Amino acid sequence: MLSIKKVYPLAALLGAALAFPAAVSADTDVIMLGTGTPVPNGERAGASVAVVYDGEAYVFDIGAGVTQRAIQAFEQYDIEALYPPNIDHVFLTHLHSDHILDFPELLGTYWWRRENPINLFGPVGTRQMSEGAYQLLALDTETRLSDKSPVTNPDAARANVSEFEAPGIVFEENGLRVEAFPVSHGDWEAAYGFKVTTPDKTIVISGDTSANSEVARQAQGADVLIHEVISRDGWSDLSPDWQAYHQYAHTLTNELADIASEANPGILVLTHVLHYGAPIDGVVDEVKANYDGNVILGEDLDIIE
Repeated sequence: MLSIKKVYPLAALLGAALAFPAAVSADTDVIMLGTGTPVPNGERAGASVAVVYDGEAYVFDIGAGVTQRAIQAFEQYDIEALYPPNIDHVFLTHLHSDHILDFPELLGTYWWRRENPINLFGPVGTRQMSEGAYQLLALDTETRLSDKSPVTNPDAARANVSEFEAPGIVFEENGLRVEAFPVSHGDWEAAYGFKVTTPDKTIVISGDTSANSEVARQAQGADVLIHEVISRDGWSDLSPDWQAYHQYAHTLTNELADIASEANPGILVLTHVLHYGAPIDGVVDEVKANYDGNVILGEDLDIIE
């Protein structure tokens, strides 16, 4: 049975002197719903981060297994916003399979009990991806709409899709703002990171990217930087062609240390860890060899509050 994971109170990590002022209500939590990669791993769902603010969940990427992780977070932590029919906002960094495979799962889970359709935000191609999900679920949808199934909102069988073609603010509501910024992920022309700002926290999510100065710029002084990483120790034992690909598409631990040193976030969370023959927890020491800030290895269902 899955155990409850670690909870990281951000104020404690930063030290009492840097804790949030009493006048600010610290009502934003970050939940790591999926910390995996395309490499199958029974302990890690596909990529996903949930930001829960003012009773609403904002989910960034939705890789395989993430809907089940959301249910587990709801059941174990009593986070009602993460009960699947309550998740109304999903944002995609890019359209690699390990970042989108659970979209049909979320869309189809209890959709007939949904009050609102999912609002789906992503780069160009997101609409085409969502149409595939509707086709997958077409018979289910048609049957539930035509038989005697009580359906709360027929429109919830589909998502409200918003594609963005350029960096900038993609969503702003109730004190929460989401900004997309470009990153460099191999040959993807439309790959983004996200900066999420609420009254009490700034969270930057790198998405998949090679070492990129824009991430450091966006994460200047952020409370939380969630960044993908590849172990340099593991990478060094790969063949030259795989070394070239991974450095082209991902960020080595020593490169991430430089980014974190420039950005100086309150906490650096390592996710989407490619480590190959090296131990996965070694990436923390690899980063810390050149960076003296707070660093943790993200695991599914970790909470930063």
